[in-house]
Amino acid sequence: MDVTIRQEIAAPRDDVAAYVFDHRHDPEWIGGITSSELVGDPPLRIGSDVRRVASFMGKRIEYVNRVETLDPGRMMHMRSVEAPFPMQVTYAFEDRDGATVASVRVQGEPTSMYKVAGRLLERQVRRSVAADLLTLKRIVEPPQGTA
Repeated sequence: MDVTIRQEIAAPRDDVAAYVFDHRHDPEWIGGITSSELVGDPPLRIGSDVRRVASFMGKRIEYVNRVETLDPGRMMHMRSVEAPFPMQVTYAFEDRDGATVASVRVQGEPTSMYKVAGRLLERQVRRSVAADLLTLKRIVEPPQGTA
């Protein structure tokens, strides 16, 4: 599985990235996430682990992602170190004409019951990430007329 979704957001790149890179916001913008905690001492940095609890395809999932790459304001790449299946997530942000293009890339090799789901899983991830980015857009964009 290799899914990338992009969304233009009418807000400064640094603001959008700062919101996403703060794990405490995960339950607000990532569908299915019920809790997210930094394992260890702040701040978030390369080597930091983030434990998340989520619901996906009707199942409760607990997983830990480790920050492998962090370029504040631009990109964060995380790899699962405890999860039902190995996955990687990359959050990236770039400037475009006074706005930000946010992208989320999810890569993984489903195992066990998720492997059987195959294409269904990929479609669900695509739908979920697209919805997450629309939620992010609604949260971080200033209201019309106040920018």
